[in-house]
Amino acid sequence: MDDTAAFPSARPVPQGILLAAGLGSRFDPSGRQDKLLQTLADGRPLLWHSAHHLASALPAPLAVIRPGQDVRRRVLEAAGCRVLEAASACAGMGAALAAAVQASTEASGWVVALGDMPWIPPDLIRRIAAAIDAPDAIAAPFHAAQRGHPVAFGPAWLQTLCGLQGDSGARDLLRRRTLIRIDCTSPSILRDVDLPDDLAAPT
Repeated sequence: MDDTAAFPSARPVPQGILLAAGLGSRFDPSGRQDKLLQTLADGRPLLWHSAHHLASALPAPLAVIRPGQDVRRRVLEAAGCRVLEAASACAGMGAALAAAVQASTEASGWVVALGDMPWIPPDLIRRIAAAIDAPDAIAAPFHAAQRGHPVAFGPAWLQTLCGLQGDSGARDLLRRRTLIRIDCTSPSILRDVDLPDDLAAPT
């Protein structure tokens, strides 16, 4: 299937969420380098690319950071995101996602992307958003039989997402639930930046 399908204009657009509160301790155990602020080949931070792609696909996405991450805030706003500073995000990815959903309870669904995945094209994000065509739907992209990101949730998952805690995010929910599978040709849905060598452009 083509990765460039447009989002149906008659359907409400889900809320984009970018999880950008993590410390990236594996990237630099000393904590001196902020992983999300490392630059790619064009000189822009990888966080800008992740945010810009989400903002190009969905209107006014909401990015979650910890209090005091002021440089991240500026990068995110420059890329087109609204920013939510959530003290609860210090508890982990699940808590960060819960804070974002709690701040957007009126949404028709949520598309959850990660701040350290800067190579996912906007057209693919729109495809995933368009796939949640029922309140209890969950959609995710797959490449070479592996599930990637971002993941979209219909509005029926509001209370479940609001109740997430700790660092597990929605992984347990994704394991239990039958997903709408979006097969895609791009391996970018699997590529995050975990270590310094991961900053190299995809080949």
